[in-house]
Amino acid sequence: MALEYFDWEVGDVFVLHLQGPITFGEATQKFRTLIHETLDAGKKKILLNMAEVYYIDSSGLGELVSACTSATERGGKLKVMKLTKRVQDLVQLTRVYRVVEVFDDEDSAVKSFQQ
Repeated sequence: MALEYFDWEVGDVFVLHLQGPITFGEATQKFRTLIHETLDAGKKKILLNMAEVYYIDSSGLGELVSACTSATERGGKLKVMKLTKRVQDLVQLTRVYRVVEVFDDEDSAVKSFQQ
């Protein structure tokens, strides 16, 4: 299964709902392109809904950190929510949560952009 997505906005927060694995190759390239196109479109507050990302490898984690850095460098913020158990365990193990803010639900994630 390839990485797919759909999006919506909650106020000024742009939510990207990702579906599928984020792994080395086509998926990480698609993810990188998606983030850069979103930033190029002027979206500064990006929230990744990862409820349907069932697997992420080291390349995917690297792209996630890179996406967060790119957003910050462009004056924006990127945060994630609804990690699956498997992805959450990997984020904990690799301490990626120190770079990328993680939320359990959309309400608290969206509110965090206002602070």
